[in-house]
Amino acid sequence: MARAANNKNIQAKLVGTPWGHGNWENKFSTEESTIGAAFFSQILSLNEATVKFDIWDTAGQERYHSLAPMYYRGAAAAVVVYDITSMDSFVRAKKWVQELQRQGNPSLVMMLVANKADLESKREVDSKDGELYAQENGLTFIETSAKTAQNVNELFYEIAKRLAIARPSRLSGINLHNEMQGRGRKLFCCSF
Repeated sequence: MARAANNKNIQAKLVGTPWGHGNWENKFSTEESTIGAAFFSQILSLNEATVKFDIWDTAGQERYHSLAPMYYRGAAAAVVVYDITSMDSFVRAKKWVQELQRQGNPSLVMMLVANKADLESKREVDSKDGELYAQENGLTFIETSAKTAQNVNELFYEIAKRLAIARPSRLSGINLHNEMQGRGRKLFCCSF
């Protein structure tokens, strides 16, 4: 992807309860939970910048918890997701927030997402509880439905807007350079 001066390559990590991953065109998986971690990318163009999301959707189950730091280390944004039909998932989401606040990037843009908004009749976590917790912890709160795609685009546009304002124009991650070194041997180098 060619980069203009204001383009930014952003790593965003999804952590918390398994959210269901799929393509960007509002076709989210309704039957597949994330096991371990899943990866996908998306590019959003804003007036301020073009933001490329490299998204790791990490499973929120306890058995995968020890793997999470390798996914969120160096992330510019984190989306902590809980299921509105499960008070237990809200409690786990709070633990993720605490961990990210302790160990994550100090300038991390963090969103608290109440998922499964399409299951209002089965709600166990009141929207006001999520909003209050987000406000007390400096997070942005939004309710979504991965199944119906309610507020999913809005979520990522909000993250992109916040990152475009908060982050300097620099790349995150590693750039690999492939250069020829005498006699046709390739030399691989990396820079941060």
